[in-house]
Amino acid sequence: MPWYQLVTLGPQAFRAYARLRFLPDPTAPGQKEPGGVLGPNAPSENDVLALALAALGEHTHAAGDLYFCMWDGWGTPPALRGMPMVTVPHRSYFLYSGALADFADWDSPRMAGITPGRVPPPAFIWPADHAWCIALDVDPHYAGVGAAPEAVAQLVAHPALDVVPADPTERQPDYT
Repeated sequence: MPWYQLVTLGPQAFRAYARLRFLPDPTAPGQKEPGGVLGPNAPSENDVLALALAALGEHTHAAGDLYFCMWDGWGTPPALRGMPMVTVPHRSYFLYSGALADFADWDSPRMAGITPGRVPPPAFIWPADHAWCIALDVDPHYAGVGAAPEAVAQLVAHPALDVVPADPTERQPDYT
C-alpha cells in the first residue's frame, strides 16, 4: 500500500475507515492550514484522541494490551535510546506497550524523559487483538481510524467528536 495511506489511515486490514478531524477540512484546493481557528479553549489533539479511544475501547477485548508508536522525527531523548522500533517506508517509530488507560498518562514525566506538555501524540495506537487502529501522521489535520463498521459508526455519531467516514482508496483532503 502507499506509505502515505498507511501513516494517515492505518493498514488495509479493516472493513471501515474514518477521519477524526482536529480542524475542519479545507474548503478550497491549495488552502493553507488556518491558525487559531479553534480558539484558546479548544481541546488538544490528546484530549480528542482520549475521547475516541474511550469509544474504541468498547470494541476490543484487549483494552489492557495496547501498542503506541511515537515518531522518531521529534528527536531522540537519551531515555528513548535502545527502545524497540517499528519501521515503515519513510518513517520510524519508538514502540511502547500498555493499557488503554495509559493514554491518560501519555503527556506525563514517565514518557521517557520528554518534557511534559511537549509530548507529541502517538503516531499509531492499536490493541493486541487488532480490532482497530488509529494513525496520526505529523502532517494531516486529522487522525485516521480503521475499525469494524459498528465502531466507525459510533465515532461518527459521537456528539463531542468531529468524525467523517473515509475511503482509503481516495485521496483525503489536506492543507498545503
